Amino acid sequence: MKQEINLIDVAKEANVSIATVSNVVNGKGRVSAQTVKRVRQIIDRLGYTPNLLARNLKTNQSRLIGLVIPTVKPGRLQDNPFYWDLLAGIEEGARDRDFHIILAGIDEAGESFSFVKERKLDGLIVIGVGESSEAIGKLLETGVPCVFVDGYLRDPKRFQVILDDRLGGLLATQHLLELGHTRIAVLIGDVVLEQIHRYGVLQERWLGYRMALEEAGLPYDPELMIRFPTSLEGGYRTAEWLAGAKDVTAIFSFSDISAMGLLKGLRELGRSVPEDLSVIGFDDLFMSGYTSPSLTTISQNIAQKGLAAIRLLTDQIEGEPVLSRKVVLPVELKVRETTGKPPQPS
Repeated sequence: MKQEINLIDVAKEANVSIATVSNVVNGKGRVSAQTVKRVRQIIDRLGYTPNLLARNLKTNQSRLIGLVIPTVKPGRLQDNPFYWDLLAGIEEGARDRDFHIILAGIDEAGESFSFVKERKLDGLIVIGVGESSEAIGKLLETGVPCVFVDGYLRDPKRFQVILDDRLGGLLATQHLLELGHTRIAVLIGDVVLEQIHRYGVLQERWLGYRMALEEAGLPYDPELMIRFPTSLEGGYRTAEWLAGAKDVTAIFSFSDISAMGLLKGLRELGRSVPEDLSVIGFDDLFMSGYTSPSLTTISQNIAQKGLAAIRLLTDQIEGEPVLSRKVVLPVELKVRETTGKPPQPS
């Protein structure tokens, strides 16, 4: 039977102390770059793998992080590639810090979060759980460190990562106004407009839209708010709605994925973009520059959002100093081919 390689074997081969090998494996202590490189080469050559169970017992850590996502919400996980880009950033950051991710879909009203203790999770990243959610109190009762992504929580003691969504809504609408559009519809997602305050991200983008209209001296018209799911299908169905709104010359979709569905629907109805109708999205998904025509959008670094969340959480877990409990990430306007001047009246 092949003998299991341990720290002692690596230390002998590298001609260093066991403590030095341990520091290299755990990324701690003061070890020269040259020694780190040599020890890692020997680890790879010998095929050494740390005994995670022993280490976890010693540190009282499982190295497991729960990624919590409500299963009923605008832009469901399976419908929107945004979430996959976000998960990729979180997973990359977790792997770099020697943590593993467990994905947990929850019913906000009925979830007990018993899995946190059962799996001995070291922390939680919670996506899209807003201020009014029944889950907030239960999450805090778990006693483990939490980071809230896109939650827009008012309590300054909460650790959270958000986007400057209001600025994004403002920039998108200003761009259309500067092109000469005055009747701008908004695809807000499948939410009741009177309940939009429950969805922080959507509310902030909506407020940015309204700010731009107000600055331009234009009235806000709730009839221009289109309520279809945040998905390719939702965007596709929006094209039919627009067929009955002859005075609308531009539309702001709160997600790229809906905007992509809309482009297909408009093309099938024989409407040209941007000659007949301008379209702008939000997110800048990796495929947004490859649509035909390519999608003008508000760009955010989605993977960076995931990395920021994992960094904020693991710093809590490891007892590292945290400079700020709230990380606000920037946005920018990316003008491509789906926006232009409104059509001239015949």
